[in-house]
Amino acid sequence: MEELSELVTLLGVEHVLTESGLKAQYEEDWRGRYHGVARAVVRPANTEQVAQVVRWCAQHQVPLIPQGGNTGLCGGATPDQSAQAIILSTERLTKIRSIDTDNDTMVVEAGCILQNIQQAADEVDRLFPLSLAAEGSCTIGGNLATNAGGTQVLRYGNARDLVLGLEVVTAQGEVMHALRGLRKDNTGYDLRNLFIGSEGTLGIITAATLKLYPQPVAQRTAMLAFESVEAAIQMLGLARQGFGPALTGFELMARNCLEAVVECYPEQRLPFQGPSAEQPWFALLELSDSESAEHARERFEEVLGAAIEQGVVVDAIIAESGSQSDALWHLRESIPLAERALGTGIKHDISVPVSAFGTFIEQTNRALQEFMPNIEHMIFGHLGDGNLHYNVMSGQAYTEQELVAKQEELSNLVHDAVLSFGGSISAEHGVGQLKRDWLPRYKDPVEISLMRRIKQALDPQNIMNPGKVIAVDQD
Repeated sequence: MEELSELVTLLGVEHVLTESGLKAQYEEDWRGRYHGVARAVVRPANTEQVAQVVRWCAQHQVPLIPQGGNTGLCGGATPDQSAQAIILSTERLTKIRSIDTDNDTMVVEAGCILQNIQQAADEVDRLFPLSLAAEGSCTIGGNLATNAGGTQVLRYGNARDLVLGLEVVTAQGEVMHALRGLRKDNTGYDLRNLFIGSEGTLGIITAATLKLYPQPVAQRTAMLAFESVEAAIQMLGLARQGFGPALTGFELMARNCLEAVVECYPEQRLPFQGPSAEQPWFALLELSDSESAEHARERFEEVLGAAIEQGVVVDAIIAESGSQSDALWHLRESIPLAERALGTGIKHDISVPVSAFGTFIEQTNRALQEFMPNIEHMIFGHLGDGNLHYNVMSGQAYTEQELVAKQEELSNLVHDAVLSFGGSISAEHGVGQLKRDWLPRYKDPVEISLMRRIKQALDPQNIMNPGKVIAVDQD
């Protein structure tokens, strides 16, 4: 503790954690895949304290790992085993600094829980649309650092599309005050978007100015059953044409994903019975209407009726209340939790053109089955924005150890297929340490070179989350 005495003086002894029992929850990622050892965990209370911690780390050349809610899926906030790095938790930066309903903006600190931000917006009759399964524990700083996606990207965009300004502590401990709530600001380089998605490797986001939207007047939700992915894509086209910008969500799920949810959480129920329940693919469709409940109902029934009449949709269950809609969404949002409960899986957060989904799934499934016969595919994702969670489980044919032993070969097969379709190996979860060494293989070499030069320019000491996103010493 003596070497950390300056930090103890700055933050207070209760906010500089050095005992292994107190540090443990910060040293392991949410999936339990990455385990590290930190020299200490520090918990600053405000932006100036964050800046002072960074300046101390820069002076002593101590690696610094920013951490929000620790819900990431790529090991981006987990230390290595060297016990050299300090974890900087933003959990005390929880103020909602201001809400401006005339400008439709909200200024929040990085440690604010996403769900609390949604509720604060709702209290002033506004919507903050970023929504994902971990919203009860993830923080907005982590959401922005990874450019989180979620279930409403189709209408509102990724996290970066919901931000107007940032406050950032640089690798030198300077504070960039750029919280301007402007929708037009053409004064040079877009520094905001440089830090969003950088996973704490260039600086630490301490606050953000977020966009707010009018609350929808009415919403309609339905679960749809399909014979094929191609039919789901056709339905997406009909929904886009029929609903226009009111189309909020279109989530694709393979049947075994929903069956896994019911197996792990018996209190949940599949909405379909009989032959409809045996269809291989399902989708969750949502419309957010700005006119009236009657208008929403009429548009919804018109588009779904035409789709059923044309044979695009096998069956549809329309939620008749908010609680029924919540139950349908709960099924979708429970898929990652069910996967985790069933054991170790190999996850691939990828994107390909929507038009290629069916062919991509068919060809990639076949390649993996040839490599490991009877492996189980767990496929779901945001069809509306081209993001697919292409995951595999051991199933009954293999042990988890046998699956993990083949992870590199399996992931190479998946990522090679992604590349052949012009896709990306990371759509919304980021890179972290999980995908860092894959980037040079699947990203343009000039892009990689530029990323390294940006990292070198902004963090020449390489103290900001080293070893994540980009390996600066790679050829």
